Amino acid sequence: MLLKACLNGTRRRSDHARCPITPGELAREGKAVVAAGAGAIHVHPRDEDGDETLDGPFVAAALEVMRAHLSVPIGISTGAWFLPDPAARLRAMARWEVLPDFASVNFHEVGAEQIARALLDRGVGVEAGIWSGDAATVLAECGLGEQCLRILIEPMEQELDRALGTLRDIENRLDGVSQTVPRLLHGFEMTAWPLLEHARSHGYDTRMGLEDTLTRQDGTIARDNAELIQLAVGRIHTEAAE
Repeated sequence: MLLKACLNGTRRRSDHARCPITPGELAREGKAVVAAGAGAIHVHPRDEDGDETLDGPFVAAALEVMRAHLSVPIGISTGAWFLPDPAARLRAMARWEVLPDFASVNFHEVGAEQIARALLDRGVGVEAGIWSGDAATVLAECGLGEQCLRILIEPMEQELDRALGTLRDIENRLDGVSQTVPRLLHGFEMTAWPLLEHARSHGYDTRMGLEDTLTRQDGTIARDNAELIQLAVGRIHTEAAE
């Protein structure tokens, strides 16, 4: 079972004092989460102002500093909020001189298929981000599922029953599609911990980190990414023993 650490996402230090922004901070947090049990890392590179970016020099800086300290695969996001125009995202990605090991592509976003193909053409693993049943249909119909590194099942609903309903809808629409491709299930905010447990008990890979939640299972603020990974590993091992 893969446990991936998602170190920052859209968070800022105003959200959490230990949210990593700079390449050095990402490397420090990366070392800590790997020591805690993470097998891969997902980050959102930032520019000099701390804003999320796909600009090549900033992507390269984050990856190079992290790789100097880490040997696990490192991936980044290609979310539409970085650059709403998919053509602009493609142009930014074409200028990358240092490539991530993998990148997530949200299949509910315009241009997802083109962005995924551009990544695959450059040898970058694609994580297909599926937030809804309709996004699952897009993935199934475009025929790229079998070429993906992973399929990320990412229900955004905050009520657990609704999130599980979305999970069922996604799986139904992917029935018979890309069955050999690993599937990673995770939640967000209120569903982060419940869906981690659901992932473990139902055979999915999963992830944890400050991108998905700032809190421990009891609702108190976590110290940092490493503590969240430590708690996730502990919960996974508890589930395995039950």
